[in-house]
Amino acid sequence: MKTFSLKPADVNKNWVVVDAENAVLGRLASFVAKKLRGKDKPTFTPHVDCGDNVIIINADKIHLTGNKLSDKVYYRHTGHPGGIKSTTPEKLLNSAHPERVIMKAVERMLPRGSLGRQQLSNLRVFAGAEHTHEAQKPEVIDFKSLNEKNVRRA
Repeated sequence: MKTFSLKPADVNKNWVVVDAENAVLGRLASFVAKKLRGKDKPTFTPHVDCGDNVIIINADKIHLTGNKLSDKVYYRHTGHPGGIKSTTPEKLLNSAHPERVIMKAVERMLPRGSLGRQQLSNLRVFAGAEHTHEAQKPEVIDFKSLNEKNVRRA
C-alpha cells in the first residue's frame, strides 16, 4: 500500500462562508484554521496548500469568554529600542478594523513559514454582513449548530 500525496495541481478548493455573530472566538478560529489547512479533507497533505477559501462575516460581533475581552493583551514591537506596543481585543473590536481580532487568532493557529502565509491568504474577514465574493458561489456553513458551546449564551 502506497502513501497518498496530493500534488498542487490536483488541489480542489471550495469557497465557504461562516457567520461569526455571537460565536466564541477560539472555537471559530480553530474551525477556520482546520478548513484553511485542509485537515477536514481525506486528501490532506501536510506540505501542500489543500484547504478551502474561507469568508468570515460579522467579525465585529464575535464574543470572547471570561475576562479575555479586557485582560488579553496583544503585543508587537516597532523594531526600535523601547518600542513595544500593546492593545486589547476590546480596543481592536471598537476600532476601525474589528476583523483583526479573528485574523490574529487564526494566524496563530496556522504553521509558521511560507505555507502558513499562503494558507492565511485564503482567509477573508469582513466586519459586516456583506462580502464581495458572491461570484464564487460560496457554501454557507452553520458553525453555531455544530456544537452548543460554539455560541456565547447570556
